[in-house]
Amino acid sequence: MIALLQFRPDDDAEEFQAERFQAEAEQALRLLAERPGFVRGSLGRATDDAGSWLLLTEWESVGAYRRGLGGYQVKLRATPLLSQALDQPSAYEQLLRIEPGGQETARASDRAADADWGSRLAGN
Repeated sequence: MIALLQFRPDDDAEEFQAERFQAEAEQALRLLAERPGFVRGSLGRATDDAGSWLLLTEWESVGAYRRGLGGYQVKLRATPLLSQALDQPSAYEQLLRIEPGGQETARASDRAADADWGSRLAGN
């Protein structure tokens, strides 16, 4: 499972604020990396838009991701930053992975047939 969080700290942020955001995001990523089920993660900044940031993590499963977010240190020290992510879908099941050399791993979706019922009712 992949979690992709996008951030846009204050667009008018001074470089000091960007450095502070980066430090907080790095700390959040390190805390998440300590959680069981964490596979890998990275923090990135857009090359053509210095105000756009991305925190990408990969987890063994949706359950591992949810449990990872529920850890005490994550709640205490990372959730304040994670809650600033842009309001958009952020958790994705991984259906196909291709490794260097062409090794492919495919899997069927675990989503329930009625997984979108709430958003369909809301007209989304």
